[in-house]
Amino acid sequence: MVIRATAVRLLGLVLIAVLATGGCRSIPPEPLQLERNMLTVHNTSSNDWSNVEVWLNTYYRITTPSVPAGGRFQAPLDTFVAGFGQRFDFHRAQIKDLRLTAKLADGKPIEIKKQFEKGALAGALGGTR
Repeated sequence: MVIRATAVRLLGLVLIAVLATGGCRSIPPEPLQLERNMLTVHNTSSNDWSNVEVWLNTYYRITTPSVPAGGRFQAPLDTFVAGFGQRFDFHRAQIKDLRLTAKLADGKPIEIKKQFEKGALAGALGGTR
């Protein structure tokens, strides 16, 4: 009886340890995150990114020389500028496209495009026509 109770306790402790370590796994953040008027770029790769350009609605752009491996870069959306100096107006414009282009250490290009969820009627009706 004592051996069985000890085995049950040991099994319970092992189960608790397995559940506790499973809950500690972290999910890496999305590379391009939008929260209100702030863009956060997360470089979760093991490579530095250089000559980084982020394009908003294919018209507005912001640049940074680099985002180190494991690092991040943040910028308010109203710092994005178009070719003739127009600034993006977060309060009046809808974001439809967001993409990042950069170069890896070996010179290879990288492009990341944010996937947006279809909202409102576009999602319910299968898109616009």
